[in-house]
Amino acid sequence: MPEAWAALVTLIVMEVVLGIDNLVFISILTNKLPESQRQSARRIGLGLALILRLLLLATVAFIVQLTTPVFSAFGHGFSWKDIILIAGGLFLVWKATKEIHHNVDPDEQPGEMIGGAVKTGFAAAIAQILLLDLVFSIDSIITAVGMTEHLPIMVIAVVVAVTLMLVAAGPLARFIEANPTIVMLALAFLLMIGMTLIADGLGFHVPKGYVYAAMAFSGLVEFLNMLARRKRRKDRAMQTDAAETRH
Repeated sequence: MPEAWAALVTLIVMEVVLGIDNLVFISILTNKLPESQRQSARRIGLGLALILRLLLLATVAFIVQLTTPVFSAFGHGFSWKDIILIAGGLFLVWKATKEIHHNVDPDEQPGEMIGGAVKTGFAAAIAQILLLDLVFSIDSIITAVGMTEHLPIMVIAVVVAVTLMLVAAGPLARFIEANPTIVMLALAFLLMIGMTLIADGLGFHVPKGYVYAAMAFSGLVEFLNMLARRKRRKDRAMQTDAAETRH
């Protein structure tokens, strides 16, 4: 029994940590919708993602077989898992690059830039959330199978993790929207995550700890920058008030 509890806690932590990538993507994507649709998109997207993960767990024996090589190229055996990771990574790199371009040069396509009015369709947003969740789910399920053979434990871990993601999705999306510089940082994270998925698919495993350490360090630097900008604005406001008082 203690081993089962330990496996459950470990799996929940793993699912939550792996879900950070997904949350960043969902936050950026849903912020491109009209404000009235954002919360619904997050709830529906994560709800369908939960159903998708549970269905994948029901076919766990098939999922595990996805690691079997189906062809070889450049001295590396490619499995369906590798192909899915490469495809998901390419999608993330394309999506992040496109959004970075729209942020750097918003005048070129003003209707699609982040912060504009309607930038993507509701159904398209849900489809993209599910597409990326499929990529992350297969990777996490294969990892989970290596940690425990008990399906109920995996199911509980997935339900708890997705529930926590649902709770955190709204505040994270609002924080990203309220801080424009965070948007570029989040897009850079997506670009990095996409490259690590491609690397994993090509057989070059990048430890997740390195990726999350880089994200945490970048986030800390940006947080310090935000504090510095806030202090400068406060100082300018005090100087302005003092000047007006003298006059």
